[in-house]
Amino acid sequence: MSNAPLMPVATAVWLVENTSLTFKQIADFCKMHEVEIKSIADGEVGKGIVGYNPVISGQLTKEEIDLSSKDENRPLKLSENEIKISVENKKDKKYVPLSKRQDKPDSALWLLKNHSKLKDSQIAKLVGITSASVKAIRNKSYWNFNNLNPKDPVAMGLFSQKDLLESIEKAERRIKREEKSKKNNQKT
Repeated sequence: MSNAPLMPVATAVWLVENTSLTFKQIADFCKMHEVEIKSIADGEVGKGIVGYNPVISGQLTKEEIDLSSKDENRPLKLSENEIKISVENKKDKKYVPLSKRQDKPDSALWLLKNHSKLKDSQIAKLVGITSASVKAIRNKSYWNFNNLNPKDPVAMGLFSQKDLLESIEKAERRIKREEKSKKNNQKT
């Protein structure tokens, strides 16, 4: 069984006004009762509702309407939408409440102590603070450095363990490239 069209009442209004389809065909297509379609045609229901053209919106084709107009036993078929929407691997910026924002510098300090391979920019991206703040924390020149307490950002929910592991792997690959580059430069 196919889904109903977008804005079924407005679609029904348009089909009543612009086609010679039967009330039953329109009712079946719009997932409405046949009495509702008759009421739309009589002007009792749908007053002020602007008809919604299902052909322009891609829900029906002109050919589909013509075929069903010629055969009153033929139901209208909703056009299949061929657009695929991918939701995998979408990184949304999530809202961090004020109460957790003060934990960001603490998390940056924790990352600096426990994962020194990470670049300042990686820590900034993970935690959600500026690279300048991370650099200041690393140099102990951060305005509130004496009050910072290292806190595990994964345990606090600032980002996932997967995000941390991916960043660490990226840092390790970068370090290997740099070491390889140094060895090649020394040989020459």
